Amino acid sequence: QLQLVESGGGLVQPGGSLRLSCAASGFNLDGYAIGWFRQAPGKAREGVAVIHSRDGRRTFYFDSVKGRFTISKDNAKNTVYLQMNSLKPEDTAVYYCAATSDWEIATMPHEYDYWGQGTQVTVSS
Repeated sequence: QLQLVESGGGLVQPGGSLRLSCAASGFNLDGYAIGWFRQAPGKAREGVAVIHSRDGRRTFYFDSVKGRFTISKDNAKNTVYLQMNSLKPEDTAVYYCAATSDWEIATMPHEYDYWGQGTQVTVSS
């Protein structure tokens, strides 16, 4: 059974950091584009960052997180990470990871086939 499990969320003060993990089971992440998305209450799901299906050096970041977040992949652990620095209150949301084998890199939620259950990130003083 193909499964994605996010972890690492929590409460952090503005300016702080968190690292989210997305662990895959039932399939090998190599060959899948992996995206991080987030959804705040009352808002649509939006993209955060994407990593290429084959080349972990190829990444894409949405404007709201450029320069602050970093996506990376550890093939040995079959896990993708999202390092989040300089967090702001507007980063508060449920964060989801998603996977697709249809695209080398994909930026829209509807392009993804598999989703995790999400992890809550709250940035507040």
